[in-house]
Amino acid sequence: MPAESLADRYRAIRESLPEHVRLLVAAKGRKGREILEVVEAGASLVGENYVQDAERHRVELGEAADQVEWHLVGHLQRNKINRALPLFAMIQSLDSLRLARAIAARAERRVPVLLEVNIAGEESKHGIPADEVVSTARLIAELPALRVQGLMTMEPYMEDPEGARPYFRRMRALFEELKALPVPALHMQTLSMGMTNSWEVAVEEGSNMVRIGTAIFGPRS
Repeated sequence: MPAESLADRYRAIRESLPEHVRLLVAAKGRKGREILEVVEAGASLVGENYVQDAERHRVELGEAADQVEWHLVGHLQRNKINRALPLFAMIQSLDSLRLARAIAARAERRVPVLLEVNIAGEESKHGIPADEVVSTARLIAELPALRVQGLMTMEPYMEDPEGARPYFRRMRALFEELKALPVPALHMQTLSMGMTNSWEVAVEEGSNMVRIGTAIFGPRS
């Protein structure tokens, strides 16, 4: 029996997701040819953790790179903003007001962003503390160069994904709270949460974008 291809894995996950949930292919640590195979299978949304990887992968994919919407899902260093802005349709990892102001100062177009929330308060992770999200969102919404379109989080890793449910539930509550604010500059459309081990629980709790790498590509070497 032939081994399951990357394309087969991608299609199986895509078909198991509700239609309203977008599937972002997490490309961290992957080769260009692997990403290309998944793009040729229908993937249109790719997430990169590093600016330099996105630059390399776009070259490796050639013309196929233009079929893809590229999102930055890793921390953006301020000294790489100028390189990042032409590469990414969205920055999902806007993790501070300071970074927001730095992006706004350099942007030549309106930049779609998600606010990254450190939902569990983990010291090892970037993100806006959960209890500061609403106040920070109000301030970022005042920057005309940015378009806040939702929230993103990386939940704590747990063997049993049920353990992540309370974090996803709190993220959904924050999302709905921001959505209800009378702030026209907040366009709350995307709740990006859930990865290979946890996406099913995340979708149950309201995620409409999941970021999956290992279940498609296999473990990183």
